Amino acid sequence: MRDAVVKIILHFLRKMKQGELADRLQNKFPTLCPHKLKSTLKKKLCTVFEGIPKAGNPTPLNQIYTELHITEGGTADVNNEHEVRQIATRKPDRPEKIIRQEDLFKISPGRNKPIRTVLTEGVAGIGKTLLTQKFTLDWAEDKANQDIQFIFPFSFRELNVLKEKRFSLVELVHHFFTETKEAGICSFEDVRIVFIFDGLDECRLPLDFHNTEIITDPTLSTSVDMILTNLIKGNLLPSAHLWITTRPAAANQIPPSCVDMVTEVIGFTDQQKEEYFMNRFRDMKLTSKIISHIKTSRSLHIMCHIPVFCWITATVLEDVLKTRERGQLPKTLTEMYIHFLVVQVKVKKVKYDRGAETDPHWSPESRKMIESLGKLAFDQLQKGNLIFYESDLTESNIDIKAASVYSGVFTEIFKEERGLYQDKVYCFVHLSVQEFLAALHVHLTFVNSGVNLLKEQETAYQNSETRKSAETHLYKSAVDKALQTLNGHLDLFLRFLLGFSLQTNQNLLRGLLTQTGSCSQTNQETVQHIKKKLSKNLSAEKSINLFHCLNELNDHSLVEEIQQSLRSGSLSTDKLSPAQWSALVFILLSSEKDLDVFDLKKYSASEEALLKLLPVVKASSKALLSSCNLSERSCEALSSVCSFQSSNLRELDLSNNDLKDLGVKILSSGLGSLHLTLETLRLSGCLITQVGCTSLASSLSSSCSYLKELDLRYNHPGGAVKLLQNLELKTLRVEPAGVRWLTPGLRKYSCQLTIDTNTVNTKLKLSDNNRKVTRVEEDQSYPDHPDRFDYQYPQLLCKDELTGRCYWEVEWRELVNISVSYRGIVRKGDSNDCLFGRNDQSWSLSCSHDYGYSVYQNKENTSISSSSSSSFISNRVAVYVDCPAGTLSFYRVSSDTLIHLHTFNTTFTEPLYAGFGLWFGQSGASVTLC
Repeated sequence: MRDAVVKIILHFLRKMKQGELADRLQNKFPTLCPHKLKSTLKKKLCTVFEGIPKAGNPTPLNQIYTELHITEGGTADVNNEHEVRQIATRKPDRPEKIIRQEDLFKISPGRNKPIRTVLTEGVAGIGKTLLTQKFTLDWAEDKANQDIQFIFPFSFRELNVLKEKRFSLVELVHHFFTETKEAGICSFEDVRIVFIFDGLDECRLPLDFHNTEIITDPTLSTSVDMILTNLIKGNLLPSAHLWITTRPAAANQIPPSCVDMVTEVIGFTDQQKEEYFMNRFRDMKLTSKIISHIKTSRSLHIMCHIPVFCWITATVLEDVLKTRERGQLPKTLTEMYIHFLVVQVKVKKVKYDRGAETDPHWSPESRKMIESLGKLAFDQLQKGNLIFYESDLTESNIDIKAASVYSGVFTEIFKEERGLYQDKVYCFVHLSVQEFLAALHVHLTFVNSGVNLLKEQETAYQNSETRKSAETHLYKSAVDKALQTLNGHLDLFLRFLLGFSLQTNQNLLRGLLTQTGSCSQTNQETVQHIKKKLSKNLSAEKSINLFHCLNELNDHSLVEEIQQSLRSGSLSTDKLSPAQWSALVFILLSSEKDLDVFDLKKYSASEEALLKLLPVVKASSKALLSSCNLSERSCEALSSVCSFQSSNLRELDLSNNDLKDLGVKILSSGLGSLHLTLETLRLSGCLITQVGCTSLASSLSSSCSYLKELDLRYNHPGGAVKLLQNLELKTLRVEPAGVRWLTPGLRKYSCQLTIDTNTVNTKLKLSDNNRKVTRVEEDQSYPDHPDRFDYQYPQLLCKDELTGRCYWEVEWRELVNISVSYRGIVRKGDSNDCLFGRNDQSWSLSCSHDYGYSVYQNKENTSISSSSSSSFISNRVAVYVDCPAGTLSFYRVSSDTLIHLHTFNTTFTEPLYAGFGLWFGQSGASVTLC
């Protein structure tokens, strides 16, 4: 009743030209319009189409919607990586800050200002549009965000149509949402409002944020792009909330200064992939086969991160398993997409042509259709277009009237969508489908006419004798062209094109191909060309894609070579070629095990190794880089990792690297990122003074940081401690501190050791003021003592309890064990439990000029491969133990340089003591405390 009365009064006021009074009254009763707007939006958004829209019925959104994971983090800067590169290195099971869609504009802990603009990134097919639809539907159904008076969802596809039109902001809202115009609402300043702009990557409006006229009046008519830029910059309706979705590559169209929070839709985790297939199929036997098969192919497993690809995979594998029970399942991307294409052609033959399952599915009509789609895909890929309009179809010689046939028959491959005025907008269901058809077009053109579309001047080979060289040139030029792209936008295209060169894949396309080509020699030449490229200094991303290309060509030699070395423990990184380094990175990133912890010392405690393995650091949750001889050069690389929007890094340990103030300043530039996701940073013992600590505090205070723990012990922060204390960290460690800790290297932790004479075995002789011990044949006359090691175990302990961080060096000869042990180790008896490293009470390094180095703990023995040659043996060994951290490291000392041998990571539950064992003393095995 109240609403009806107010509506009459509003009508009367506007008729009397009392617009100001009408606006004020309207804003007093904001529910007049929202309930009508909600009703309209519910009807529009409550259903979605699955499969072929023209043939199927809409499905309730709430019935099929699966909660999507939105994570906070990243920057609003451009990510030029190919979308498949981004998902290939992503580890979605890592701990992240999850944002619920209903909490998108709510202030979260750690934020000190309201959120106006949210930019949500996600690769194609990940569910961004469905997410905005669900957000709006929940509001319209009064399920969430009822403190918001209006939600206005726009898509850039609809806005593109209005490129030449002029509106005011109010008129634009009235145009799309007529309920607001009918209610006479001309002002939105005093209500809480959310504008949703979906699909920034599809925007064809000239969004110029640098040379745009400032507009503050929402009733002033101008171009649509001027409205959007002023709305995003906050000149128009600064109190409004904005939600913009985009593919990552288009994120840079919005200046970072205009974005308050960046979120990302991460797609399916490994568990959700399995849930998807279990929900899709009721046949659990079929589901089990599909899940098991996907896990055997890393390429398929990676791509199933995208929900759309899960659907493609399900479509293909269901068909193959049901129709060819004994047939070989597709393992590569090319095989999968060929099967998908064939499945869709079969659907067309049976459903629309009323044919039988057994009829040949390739007809002249279907061949022409695929050829036309392939030409469109290639032409538009060359231009970088993912969304097509009628003019684009005309350029590719596609009859506009026939476009609806393509859309209706091949909806899963090629979608037709309608904008505001029923203008047709076209796109492939996913970027990968476009790249597949583009590669197919290049392959078909070469096989049928001999023309290489990748050459600037298209020429055909003249006879069969030149075909081989022409075909080899096609694949080599494709590899070279893909490597020349800065953002990897031809990576997947290249993988498909090379996949088409295999005879097995050409057999799958029999009927579409009038002739087949490619011999094994051509493929081998292509493989060798790729391996030659891998020996160059390529970026990790380009190298990884080349390994995927080798996989499409069924060549796994490089990867298997490194895998064998890893399994046998004989991997020696100081001997790896550039191609082998790339293979190691590929293997580590492709491992089914999550990269929770990356320990650089397992491969090589060096700066060169870090720079080669940087993509692995980026994909890991925790990076252990302590005591790895890192410098400012490493800080520059790590700074970019910390500030990158897709980095998984949550904990970074750089302790005991001589980074100094300059290194910390360089690192701080990355730590100053607006959306730093690092939670723990360890910089203890890095020679940092007040200058470096001040720079660090300044960067962290200026970022929207999640940093909870900062370790700066064993440095000299001076007066910067107060600045660090203002960072509101959960844990800040600065003690011990002082000038004494500015000594380079681990020697700053040097401790004085004293041999406990009550533990010395009677076959050991002390000399040099009890600093040297030698293995002898004659029993020494030591008094009986319960702590003394039995006669058959020539060992001893030092009496000094090791606390905090301790470092010492010893010189040795012959065969000795250099150990750390609990005090309670067994001293007497016939059991080997008395030996250092053969029990759970001690850890030991065995040093021998004949056998090299080995480590022992709890009866487990590990040889250290780099020291298998006697040339690696030195007479001096260093030991470093960090008792609270649970790390024990051994080094060989060459001049003043420490070369890492092995690190134990454990939890020490009792006080530790240094110990030594001396064996085979024919030439006088000895140990001297340095």
